[in-house]
Amino acid sequence: MNRFARDRGQEQRATTLELFFDLVFVFAITQVSHLLLEDLSWRGAARAALVLLVVWWGWNYTTWVTNQLDPESTVVRLVLIGVMVAALLMAVAIPEAFGDRALLFAGAYVAMQVGRNGFLAAVAPSPASSGVLIWLAGAGVLWLAGAFAEGDLRTTLWIVALALDYGAPLVLYRVPGVVRLSHHSWQVETAHFAERFQLFMIIAFGETIVLTGATAAREGLDATGMAALGVAFLSTAAMWWLYFDYVARIAQRRLELAPDRVRLARDGYTYLHVVFVAGIILAAVGDELSIAHPTERLSGGGLAALAGGPALYLLGHALFRLRLAGSLGRRRLAGAAACGAAGLVGLVAPAIVVASLVVVVLVAIIALDELAAWGRRRRGEPSPLERLEASAGGTTLGA
Repeated sequence: MNRFARDRGQEQRATTLELFFDLVFVFAITQVSHLLLEDLSWRGAARAALVLLVVWWGWNYTTWVTNQLDPESTVVRLVLIGVMVAALLMAVAIPEAFGDRALLFAGAYVAMQVGRNGFLAAVAPSPASSGVLIWLAGAGVLWLAGAFAEGDLRTTLWIVALALDYGAPLVLYRVPGVVRLSHHSWQVETAHFAERFQLFMIIAFGETIVLTGATAAREGLDATGMAALGVAFLSTAAMWWLYFDYVARIAQRRLELAPDRVRLARDGYTYLHVVFVAGIILAAVGDELSIAHPTERLSGGGLAALAGGPALYLLGHALFRLRLAGSLGRRRLAGAAACGAAGLVGLVAPAIVVASLVVVVLVAIIALDELAAWGRRRRGEPSPLERLEASAGGTTLGA
């Protein structure tokens, strides 16, 4: 490509600048959690979901760009630091994104998207970079128009803008009069790409730890509070285990072996990983409520967060496996249903009971995974990763 490009001759890893960049999004995810905590109604959930999708899209596009450009380049570093400033301003505006700071929220997001990809189009001109920039600029007009509008009109314009943003990759950024693109118009360096999304999962889990720890410190730590904090931590640890024990490694290897790597990266990571993140954020909000009110029955919104967060997270696992491997994760689906049932128990039981039942469900899935792995070893059968490696020579994974 040019002097700003990554060296494709060797495996790339996340740089310290990219880790520094992620710190802004730790704050952004915290802001989304607080936005939801302040309004657990359907309206509040919808607004929090829209804001999360915006935050995710800003981070996600940066990951695609840094997968192509070298963050060790001085110019690229300066651009990323500029994107960080825009992301920080966007995060600051989140609590009033639908109010007095709508223009700051939308303007910072548009500046981040158009500025970053405008730089890519300038230093690495191609039909692909031009097509992406045109779509981002078109959606940006609607984002800014929504910021100047009010009430339902603002919401409508922003929903349309979000639909353009999320729909663009599905139509390969097609623009009349521009050369038609294919998935081969992009490249994915799998080690770096998968690692970046894994690190965002850590960001989400980290926000959960911060939120539950801060709540425990604020509410005090009597015996019940200690128990609620312990249950919340076990829930977070179990969700971490379910993703990082082997799912992350198998997913990365499937991406490496996929003949249509870009399509798989788009579907499995760009789109489906936000389901994981949404589930973790919901669970964090539920954990905060269970620590603050362990012996009380939660409202419908509180129960939806406490039990629905882990359920959504497990559903994300099932969808991720379906896209990458073409098979259903039955244990995850059953676990999601069991979490929903635990939420119904909350209609007659206090928060700490519901939280404990959710942990039992998550730990049971881990135990069943471990039992299945032990059974394979006892029978001398290969693990899923070993089977994947053995079939690497002639498979069509990800097609």
